[in-house]
Amino acid sequence: MPRMTPPKRLRVRPKTLPLWWPLPTLALAGLLAGGSYGLLTAAQYAATSYVVVIPTERSDPGTALGFAQAYGRMATQIAGRKGDPRVRASTSPDAPMIEITATAARPGAAAELANDVARALTGNSSRMQSGTGVRLLQLSPATAPTVPASLSAPLTALVGGCAGGLLGGLVLLTFPRRPPAELPVAVPAPAAEVV
Repeated sequence: MPRMTPPKRLRVRPKTLPLWWPLPTLALAGLLAGGSYGLLTAAQYAATSYVVVIPTERSDPGTALGFAQAYGRMATQIAGRKGDPRVRASTSPDAPMIEITATAARPGAAAELANDVARALTGNSSRMQSGTGVRLLQLSPATAPTVPASLSAPLTALVGGCAGGLLGGLVLLTFPRRPPAELPVAVPAPAAEVV
């Protein structure tokens, strides 16, 4: 009677996740996180007021430029004394101009805050005009903005998705390369041995 040899056992790897799984997973997580941030964060509006430093007949334009730098630093201190840190001031190295930008949750509040700081700055300079030789003038008052300065939810979602995709790509670079999976192969039945 012919003897049958037992079939050979094949080694088959268990199914695992594809090598590229971190890329779409982290991109989707970033997209969701960015979109949630954009939806849950209140919109912020920014309004800007411009103040110019004018030299009197006793001083020159160089003096006005130096005082513009000093008054620019003073503008943020005035806002700090009012208890509002949402004001920033910037000056130009070429022109005696101070740009005062305030941010708030409402457009009117942002414009009002920028104009308040500009008025406080010009009022302070008029009291010291005899000693400084310059005076400040509010060149352009702030108006209520019509669009928010903060990012919209679709844009924050896009930024989050891109950041997640970049992180996923970096994770892929750190994974060790693995050999290709062993595929199951059909093995023919052994031939019967004749005794």
